[in-house]
Amino acid sequence: MRIFSGIQPTGDKTLGNYSGAFRQYVATQERGDAFFCIVDLHSITVEYDADDLRESTLALAAMLFATGLDPERSTVFVQSHVDAHAQAAWLLTSVTSFGELRRMTQFKEKSEQHEFVSAGLFEYPVLMAGDILLYKTDVVPVGDDQRQHLELTRDIAERFNRRFGELFVVPEAEIPEIGGRIMDLQEPENRMSTTRGTPQGTVRMLDEPDVIRRKFKSAVTDSGTEVRHVPEEKPGISNLLEIMSVSTGEPIPELEARYDGSGYGQFKEDVGEAVVQLLVPIQERYEQLRAGEAELHALLARGAEKARASSEPVLDEMYERMGFVRP
Repeated sequence: MRIFSGIQPTGDKTLGNYSGAFRQYVATQERGDAFFCIVDLHSITVEYDADDLRESTLALAAMLFATGLDPERSTVFVQSHVDAHAQAAWLLTSVTSFGELRRMTQFKEKSEQHEFVSAGLFEYPVLMAGDILLYKTDVVPVGDDQRQHLELTRDIAERFNRRFGELFVVPEAEIPEIGGRIMDLQEPENRMSTTRGTPQGTVRMLDEPDVIRRKFKSAVTDSGTEVRHVPEEKPGISNLLEIMSVSTGEPIPELEARYDGSGYGQFKEDVGEAVVQLLVPIQERYEQLRAGEAELHALLARGAEKARASSEPVLDEMYERMGFVRP
């Protein structure tokens, strides 16, 4: 089985990134031929700082390895190191309609946040489709926020196959039932985010333990006292239950039973402590990896070489099928 997923380097990584992406990557690398891409080309679709992009690319590489990706089991690489990604995206624009891109929810949301809206932001999902399809991917582990983009990728693959002959595998999304979308601790109706979330409601992967504890102590709950997973009625408590389950591996029904009748105060403290216990070892491994920057570069170079070997034959076949004269 071929597995592929990508994550943008810019922006501080949060507990939501861990729950929706990092932990899934580690689990799926055991199941097949896994490729995990730092999608730096996606990061330039909105305003960004060039120095920050360089720094955050290496920081994300360290975080991927710190959370458990094994360079002997997985191919970890930077998108811009593999030329096939940008080329495939351009070729796939010919089988993607303007109407499909205009309907993308993330484009609507992000375009409202920026005075300058780049064409790259509009075409972002086509680049994502190229990322995935180049590797003949069977499974894409993603968070719930990428569900619509993955559906478009499937449509693009099917349309290309109909027009130019069977080439692409039509990929399946793998979205966790629990923790696929972690919400802001202060505004549990909104996704946890460093750009659109609240500072006190966003738990960063590198937050100090006492900062994490304080954020959970002040987390918004509701007017009741029952610790139950009912997202429509109790979004704050339901979010905390999902975070606790992700952090400890315990099923939500067992957590509900344990905290039955205990009230919210102790529960919130315990969730915060569980997150601290999860993140501190990751933070320690991250700092060790950041200290060895030359090794990070070497690991990424090795990953790019493997990614090129897998993607370039598919790109060549795309050109051939579409009628291009090849050198």
